[in-house]
Amino acid sequence: MIRSSNAHMHVAALSHPGMSGKNNEDRFAVSSFTISVDDPRPALFAVVADGIGGHRAGEVAAELAVNYISQGVSESNGKKPLKILETAIHDASQAIAAHSASKTEQEGMGATCACAWIVDHSLYISHVGDSRIYLVRGMQIRRLTVDHTWVQEAIEKGIISPEQARDHPNVHVIRRYLGSVHLPEVDFRMYLEDGEDEEEALGNQGYEMEPGDVLLLCSDGLTDLVWDDEILQIMRSKSSVRAAAEALVDTANQRGGHDNITVVLIAVPRSSKPNKKKGFLDWLFGEE
Repeated sequence: MIRSSNAHMHVAALSHPGMSGKNNEDRFAVSSFTISVDDPRPALFAVVADGIGGHRAGEVAAELAVNYISQGVSESNGKKPLKILETAIHDASQAIAAHSASKTEQEGMGATCACAWIVDHSLYISHVGDSRIYLVRGMQIRRLTVDHTWVQEAIEKGIISPEQARDHPNVHVIRRYLGSVHLPEVDFRMYLEDGEDEEEALGNQGYEMEPGDVLLLCSDGLTDLVWDDEILQIMRSKSSVRAAAEALVDTANQRGGHDNITVVLIAVPRSSKPNKKKGFLDWLFGEE
């Protein structure tokens, strides 16, 4: 793909270490491209990674994750997004595992990742761990991803309720991450409707985004403290994507900010056609 200096979507990204005094072990990257000389479609790629491990090992793992995944996407031909994402994430996982094995003080480090790749208006996502991707459309917010955690498995088995999961002692036990001994299974499910099975969720890849749609990629430092309906309310109340990103981070910090907080917002600009129905998220259609 060919690097571009201008993104075809509105973007705002912010990362904060939180209020606990810990190092910021989150990393993110956003890159814009055109597919090729023969294929001038615009593309935007975003990745958020949350590091795991002490003694600064987590930030090293997250940095490796973001760099390897971003490089894998940028050096590709863009023709098979899901295969490219899988290869890039596996390369990142192997790099983290090799780095961990070579340095005793960084043994056992790892990272989560959440990736969104928008080719023109077609959305492709992938993730490993508990960093999330949301879609906001109209008056609704939809969590597209499913956490790879102990509590999520317990919810699905009916052992605990979603409300009990919020304060459960195993809330941060991750079942899948980059840097593990075995290559992690990359999750390509994209849940757009209630009741979708896995096959239907996989079939949603390439989803056509519409004017006014907003993607949110975030680490669990946000979602541990700010619930989905609150995220929607905060985004609706702000005048720009930048202001929305800042408000999300501020809200998590006001509630204790016990972890690093990273948010990336990607908004589809308004179409060239006049929009007769002014209302929710009109601010996303304006110039940044």
